[in-house]
Amino acid sequence: MMRQHYYLAILLFTLCFNPLSYATFSPNQTVGKYCDTPSRCLNPMTTNAMVTSPNYLATQAGVDVLRKGGNAVDAAIAIASTLAVVYPQMNTLGGDNFWLIYNAKTQELKGLNASGRAGHMATMAFYKKQGFDKIPARGYLSANTVPGAVSGWDEAYQYAANNMHNALAWQDLFNDAIGYAQQGFAVSHSLHHWSTINTDSHDKIFRDLQRFPEFNRVFLKNNAEVYQVGEILKQPDLAKTLTMIAQNGATAFYQGDIAKNIVKDLQQNGGLLTLDDFTNHRATWVKPIHVNYREYTAYNLPPNTQGMASLEILNILNNFDVKSLGEGSASYYHLIIEATKQAFADRDKYLTDPDFHDIPLDDLLSVEHGKAQATQINLQTAQVDIKPLDPKGDTVWFGVVDAYGNAVSIIQSIYHDFGSGIVAKDTGVLLQNRGSFFSLDPNNVNHLEPNKRTFHTLNPAMLFKNNVPYLVYGTMGGEGQPQTQAAIVTRIVDFDMTPQDAINAPRWLHGRTWGASSNDLKVEGRVSQDIIKALIALGHPVKVVDDYTDTMGHAGAILIDSPRNVLFGATDPRGDGLAAGY
Repeated sequence: MMRQHYYLAILLFTLCFNPLSYATFSPNQTVGKYCDTPSRCLNPMTTNAMVTSPNYLATQAGVDVLRKGGNAVDAAIAIASTLAVVYPQMNTLGGDNFWLIYNAKTQELKGLNASGRAGHMATMAFYKKQGFDKIPARGYLSANTVPGAVSGWDEAYQYAANNMHNALAWQDLFNDAIGYAQQGFAVSHSLHHWSTINTDSHDKIFRDLQRFPEFNRVFLKNNAEVYQVGEILKQPDLAKTLTMIAQNGATAFYQGDIAKNIVKDLQQNGGLLTLDDFTNHRATWVKPIHVNYREYTAYNLPPNTQGMASLEILNILNNFDVKSLGEGSASYYHLIIEATKQAFADRDKYLTDPDFHDIPLDDLLSVEHGKAQATQINLQTAQVDIKPLDPKGDTVWFGVVDAYGNAVSIIQSIYHDFGSGIVAKDTGVLLQNRGSFFSLDPNNVNHLEPNKRTFHTLNPAMLFKNNVPYLVYGTMGGEGQPQTQAAIVTRIVDFDMTPQDAINAPRWLHGRTWGASSNDLKVEGRVSQDIIKALIALGHPVKVVDDYTDTMGHAGAILIDSPRNVLFGATDPRGDGLAAGY
């Protein structure tokens, strides 16, 4: 009965408020500086455990695991598997993930890289022989890297079960995901929106995904029509796949019938991945990288992620009195944008798989390098000759802090919305197209090679204070990830904003989104005309976008107030997520 009341309360809340701004009630909620209505200003607080994710059903799955005594990794797996069902436009079993895991028992922070490598048959010569000068963004030839997500779940679970507080049984972590796949779930605004965009017949190269028969069968009604908001989408093939993983672990995905069916479908349609590629795949434990920011320490993951860029921005900002600029001022936006350009210049020069190329991380993250980069910034003029790459991020970030003090920051993605567009027959697994970001130019540091991991935009983050987690945070959004992370940290650290207010505040995006030729500065329309004019006067190519556009990504955060034993959760009003705890 208590559980029924719990879910009923969440249901009533989500029905009563804008579905783009789900959160949980707090008796002490406040209207923040950047809130249009109270529903955009909720600051969920709790004293036990907290979850934030970009989908309300996934958040509930995570909270349910925590209520049963599971740890943060358990909850993260329940969230991740549920998102793979209800949020297929952003992530699936066919994608990758990256983890930061804080073990309260050992006071250790671990990094896990669960991104897939290119197949051993994926070569530049193969694509050039087919007449390509660029790897196709969609279709069977875009799915040239092994999906790493399930290996990440498995590796993280084994670590947590052996080294952390109480762990639930593996099979119990998939109940919600299997249920939503088998019995169906109500299609959200986000899924409807991206389904509509990706069946736009006017864009045959990128958006016409109905040309792929299995995509048609799984994600469209009657092989043609987009599901409307509130209609029920069932995925029985995916339910069977998830059940096999729940019963037999990751082995079922990489060595059993799931792998065999994925490979069979790919090879029957000219794809490159083999069963050996799946069998040989492993997630990799890595040492997190860090820089100091004020009295805090910011952590992220090393290459092949762009975590180095996220940290470089903060390393540069250490050399400026950010607080004196005023949050939301033209000078504040300008400084972070210029710092981003400096960080991206390093990222684009060096970032790829470190097994294939030396990356001088110690130098790039040093105090001296940050100072040198800071001297290149002109506070009166925007630089125009630094050209970022063109990554896109259809991704999910989510975070968990459990009752034992463990914390997880995790990000999971399929690259473009709906990834490659290829659903492997008889599996329900929508495959990523992350490998399409490899270059076919041998002089490019990120050029395609067999068994290589590509440049990844994904980078989960944590901020430590006094050697323990203070802020668990992250976002989806490709090039926007380092920029939004910088916005969240500076707003909380330098301007004492709540996590929710920091995320609600207007955001910007310097760079491109995939398929777009423009390299501009997108600024949300809530920014005043005076500030926009000031940015233009500084030399920024400003493009004003919608007030709460998901072009800026879906961010989230959990702030750990240790002295008061209170957790503050935050979710993004630009998405349909939920921050909740108990």
